[in-house]
Amino acid sequence: MKTNIGLENCVSFINCHATPGGKASYLGEAPPPRWFVTLSRQGGCNAHGIGDKLAAILQERERPGKPPWTVFDRNLVEKVLADHHLPQRLREFMPEDRHSEIADILEELFELHPPAETMLRQTNDTVLRLAELGGCILIGRAANLVTRRLRAGFHVRLVGSLARRAERMVEYEKLDPEAGLARVREQDQARARYVKKYFHAHIDAAEHYHLVLNTDHFDADQSARIIGEAMLQLAPRC
Repeated sequence: MKTNIGLENCVSFINCHATPGGKASYLGEAPPPRWFVTLSRQGGCNAHGIGDKLAAILQERERPGKPPWTVFDRNLVEKVLADHHLPQRLREFMPEDRHSEIADILEELFELHPPAETMLRQTNDTVLRLAELGGCILIGRAANLVTRRLRAGFHVRLVGSLARRAERMVEYEKLDPEAGLARVREQDQARARYVKKYFHAHIDAAEHYHLVLNTDHFDADQSARIIGEAMLQLAPRC
């Protein structure tokens, strides 16, 4: 069900940009780029909840007639598959926090799916297309690094203590405490490995972000408002 909702939102976002109502008139001048946000996150920081609330906040400040702000995370996988005419069975191979390096090697050796580098290029292409449209919040997949040459991006890193993040994981995923802690550690390691392997960067390097936010001290509403206000300092009319 969540996948279907995500895909519907994705299609709606693209359709809005493809209609005349989704484009503004600037008397012959090139329109200014529409801003977008990237959210890099440690496991258990509630990036999805923060992203949804941030989209609502930014929509309130949006120009009339603009397509709605849209969050892309799980539905980004669907968009990549559709853009590149890939079979749905590849969905399980797409998340950046799923695979170990050994698993990648074995799967490519036995040709279980396209090489990781191929899927990476296809994912990056879709991320760039969405960012260029603007009005979107891109969660994960090193979107801040993929889009770093675009001047209308606002890049955020969500962090927190291991204990608090594990508590959230237990609550959201209905896990026992030991499994919640293991899940957080697994996600952190896999995401850091993804960024290091494919972008030769350290995921926690502060210079990659406009804002690093400790979610121990703020709930989802507060975090979204902090991010929104900080972004609007750079883009008063997003």
